[in-house]
Amino acid sequence: MAIIETEATLHEAHRDNHTHRDVNGGWLRPAVFGAMDGLVSNLALMTGVAGGAVGRQAIVITGLAGLAAGAFSMAAGEYTSVASQRELVEAELDVERRELSKHPEGEEEELAALYEARGVEPALAREVARQLSRDPEQALEIHAREELGIDPGDLPSPGVAAVSSFGSFALGALLPLLPYLLGSHALWPAVLLALAGLFGCGAVVARVTARSWWYSGLRQLALGGAAAGVTYALGSLFGTAVG
Repeated sequence: MAIIETEATLHEAHRDNHTHRDVNGGWLRPAVFGAMDGLVSNLALMTGVAGGAVGRQAIVITGLAGLAAGAFSMAAGEYTSVASQRELVEAELDVERRELSKHPEGEEEELAALYEARGVEPALAREVARQLSRDPEQALEIHAREELGIDPGDLPSPGVAAVSSFGSFALGALLPLLPYLLGSHALWPAVLLALAGLFGCGAVVARVTARSWWYSGLRQLALGGAAAGVTYALGSLFGTAVG
């Protein structure tokens, strides 16, 4: 009884003090990548056009076109990518499901061998494998985790990835465009707002990674600023040449 109470206490302490972030939900990567891509690509696109000494209307149209095209492209790409990945995983799960149906004893022995290789005593490993193999769906989940490194109940959603990517890209791409939509005729407010957004995005990303917020923020600011500077220089060069 004392052992059971001790184990229960340890389990309760683990649950209260040892939590993990959701790293497999399928939304974080496309959302972060979409926001960064929207900020950098639309800022670079607009500064490149502005470098060619065009008017405010041309810059606004360019920014709106970049926002729409990029958001739809990101959403379509993420949906296709995640859907293809999910279909591949489901195909592998079907293979494992058929093996469990045709050769249950062999799969049970394979599971026992996996536990033995990890240091479990042979008799205990066989007993654990036997008990886990009673339920076919539980057996499939265990084999998928052990052999494929996946959780059948936690596969990424193509729809979630597409919507996250679309929304975050559009929001990121809107930042450098916003000053122009509010009546600005100068480039610098758009650049400052976009760079502030890049720093903020980097700092937010640091909340779910091991990096410090200032390092992550400065890294994104430097990358976005470099992209904007290069495209502005190219726009000025080609604008002069064409003119």
